[in-house]
Amino acid sequence: MTTRRSADLHGILAAVPTPFAADNVVNEDGIRALAERLISAGIHGIVSTGTTGEFTTLTDAEYKQVIEAYVRAADGRVPVIAGVGAMSTGKAIELAQHAERVGASAVMLVSPFYDPLDFGTLKVFLREVAESIALPIVYYNVPGATGIRLSAEEVAELGDIPGIDYLKDSSGDAVALAGLLAGYGDRIKAFNGWDTLTFFGIASGAEASVWGLASVLPEQAVRFWDALAVRKDLDEARALWKDLWAISDFLESVNYVAGIKGGLELVGHPVGDPRRPIQRLSDEDRARFTAILTSAGAISA
Repeated sequence: MTTRRSADLHGILAAVPTPFAADNVVNEDGIRALAERLISAGIHGIVSTGTTGEFTTLTDAEYKQVIEAYVRAADGRVPVIAGVGAMSTGKAIELAQHAERVGASAVMLVSPFYDPLDFGTLKVFLREVAESIALPIVYYNVPGATGIRLSAEEVAELGDIPGIDYLKDSSGDAVALAGLLAGYGDRIKAFNGWDTLTFFGIASGAEASVWGLASVLPEQAVRFWDALAVRKDLDEARALWKDLWAISDFLESVNYVAGIKGGLELVGHPVGDPRRPIQRLSDEDRARFTAILTSAGAISA
């Protein structure tokens, strides 16, 4: 029987991009620089190889390389949650076991996509991956990509599987998230994973938010967490949220990876372009983002 490990997952968990060099290879120097910047800003954890990390474009070797590089860069200072997404149970297990072997603190597991699993098959998939490792698992609930839409009760039932301790909710459904937080927190801990619902999720009791914006503006994200979750200062949190919401709203209006990588370039911390077929932000969107970041005081006019 597997002795399960625990992890202290809380606060702002930055969903990080995968930096690429000019020749389109993984840039480990870029990974180290980004991780150092985030940790210095007070980020509470790093989520690698998720949607923001362009996991679907990585080769098997690159996938493992990126997880390991972020673990090395964090050096135990904050937890690294390794995103795992594959089309087969065997490949998901291989990636999860690699993440455990190289020192990740947890795994964020998305179900196979394209051909949606029924609920019973989903539970078998999650149980088989969970039984293959000792790390805690964050179930990545992203129905827009997987086609799997679960009720709050069904999500809670996933939490009865040993090892499925957390949920990253990227459904965009505030009512469902509220129901999970209010009614099922003893069975599974729900984290917010939808940018424009970050204020709502944290205010409703989410113990963490997985947030791509935090890779672009980590200091502001941490300041917001401290105001809302730690000091319970609603007035300050609302004032900070005004600009963070505008940025989050922009990111949800464009391709998310292009938006995050464009934002990092605009604030002076470029990590390379997205991999094709994803394109850089258009000139129009770049100008729009520049104006939003300028208004937020993130870049100079």
